[in-house]
Amino acid sequence: MLVIGLIREGKIPADNRVALTPGQCKWMQKHLPNCKIQVQSSPNRCFSDQEYIDAGIEVTEDLSDCSILLGIKEVPVDMLLPDKTYLFFSHTKKKQPYNRGLMHAMIDKKITLIDYECLEHEDGQRIIGFGFFAGIVGAHNGIMCYGNRTGAYHLNRVVEVKDYRQLIHTYFGLKLPNIKIAVTGSGRVAHGILEIMNLMDVQEVEPDEYMDRSFSYPVYVHLKGANLYRHTINGTYQRDHFHAHPDEYNCVFRQYYAHTDILMNGIYWDHQIPRLFEMKDLQDLAFRIQTIADITDDKGGSVPCNLGDATIDDPVYGVDKNSFTKTAPYLPGGVDVMAVGNLPNELPRDASKYFGEQLIKYVLEDLLKGGAETIQRATILQNGQLTSHFTYLSDYATR
Repeated sequence: MLVIGLIREGKIPADNRVALTPGQCKWMQKHLPNCKIQVQSSPNRCFSDQEYIDAGIEVTEDLSDCSILLGIKEVPVDMLLPDKTYLFFSHTKKKQPYNRGLMHAMIDKKITLIDYECLEHEDGQRIIGFGFFAGIVGAHNGIMCYGNRTGAYHLNRVVEVKDYRQLIHTYFGLKLPNIKIAVTGSGRVAHGILEIMNLMDVQEVEPDEYMDRSFSYPVYVHLKGANLYRHTINGTYQRDHFHAHPDEYNCVFRQYYAHTDILMNGIYWDHQIPRLFEMKDLQDLAFRIQTIADITDDKGGSVPCNLGDATIDDPVYGVDKNSFTKTAPYLPGGVDVMAVGNLPNELPRDASKYFGEQLIKYVLEDLLKGGAETIQRATILQNGQLTSHFTYLSDYATR
């Protein structure tokens, strides 16, 4: 009997999402007779303990009988159980300094870590994630932020509605001004942004139209890799080559910022990929952007004026264009930045259901049978040892 545990989220502020909903746990126990699920009691989870109990799932404090433990955010060091297999977003694959202690603790406790972020299809596309709902909430917040700055319209917070269906109803009658919105990226985050663009009746236009024309209605341009990057020597873009050698490319987003009111950033970024623009570009008189929804949320990353995480309670801050320092939002001489690391928490039940569906559909079978290549490629630690796919983390993992 394989026992799977859903752990209580311990990171502060508390995350209220979960990897499997009560209904999904019930389905698994019915259709997978050799699988049992235990749920660690939690006061913060978007599905209550009672909802799991009503679904016939055991709620307990002690998960020591579990072989596999499923979480969402990083697990606090004092909550880690030794010799267990964990799945969560560890935020260690980029050698994030703030999680180095977590890496050391997992090594000491001989933990096997399978990182959701590293679960990929053969072509490198992420298998599961909350990106779609991050895009939904982030795009809403970006539009809300621009309305707060300009006073042209008003949007309430996503967190004030019960679910995604109710959120859609809040857009009825919303009339946006003739703004131009740049959407970057091609993954789940971008798909979520585009969903909101369509629901708000923002029309898509081609890049040349976006830069050459004025419109009497709100428009957006969708900028993917081929629109954003050019090889420094031959001026072309080839996706596989770009991902292998991003340092050989320049970013050409600057040609768009003179025509953009709102930037919705959903592009993947790491340290070798050129930024969309540089901090000094904020001082360019042609820099028209007033609102940036940095949904992928890399501090100092593709959006250099991301000065760090905001919170769901207070999601927007300003950045002064002259001093490059953080200020209150909506001030003259500043650009407003929405950068929140747990955006799907504003629609936690919908986001959890979506995540669990992907987990069951694409990961569960491989996880239960063990040894699947998909799981192996996503296993950062095996019994406390770095696996062959992650030896590049050796300096990070060493004290």
